[in-house]
Amino acid sequence: MCLAIPARVAEILGGDQAVVDLGGVRKEVSLALLDDVSVGDYVIVHVGYALQKLDPEEAARTLALFAEMGKPA
Repeated sequence: MCLAIPARVAEILGGDQAVVDLGGVRKEVSLALLDDVSVGDYVIVHVGYALQKLDPEEAARTLALFAEMGKPA
């Protein structure tokens, strides 16, 4: 199963690289597949690549669903 998750861009680095925040975990990802990404934007991340920019409201809904799935029954 493959999973792409929303992440907030925390820092833009040189060479098409950025640091994203995944619920408090910071990870370096490639921005090579996207144009015009800024700090604070949400992107969909899969295997180290930002694949698409995401609307902040949609990112919040998706992250809330992930959080709900992680709650014990």
